[in-house]
Amino acid sequence: MNVTVGCGCDWHVVHTHAHAEAKAAHHLMRQGYQVYLPRYLKRRRHARRVETVCAPLFPRYCFVYVDRLVQRWRAICSTVGVAHLVCNGDEPAAVPALVIDEIRRREDERGFVRLDLAPRFAPGDKVRVVGGALADCLGLFQDMADRERVTVLIDLLGRKVKVTLDAATLDAA
Repeated sequence: MNVTVGCGCDWHVVHTHAHAEAKAAHHLMRQGYQVYLPRYLKRRRHARRVETVCAPLFPRYCFVYVDRLVQRWRAICSTVGVAHLVCNGDEPAAVPALVIDEIRRREDERGFVRLDLAPRFAPGDKVRVVGGALADCLGLFQDMADRERVTVLIDLLGRKVKVTLDAATLDAA
């Protein structure tokens, strides 16, 4: 989308109520605003199950495009699901269109933002296992086994054992 400079058209940040991003986006669109709610696929662990769910990229926030010469931006604040519009003083804070465009460029064919899966740890970093059968064990990060698993050297029974674990089960030691 090309935005004409000086037309009063800008992207703005809407702060929503907890877990109400989709509700706020829906009600803003019903009022005629263009809304962008970037989402990504998140792995969630619960009761020994791992599932992939859709989650907002910025929890409690979405973006709204407002033509301030035509649309009343103050109406956004009284929309269902909206806590407030992020402002600088009395004026809504604008987000450069390039920021929105860059987020959109990272979307896959289904509309989910792809996150870089660079390892959080460097080889040799001390890590702690926080879940699974090896919870609370300390080890040394070795490398990424694939997109979601890592290889760790853990001290078991007096010797180093190479173990492949879910990347989400590690924290810095």
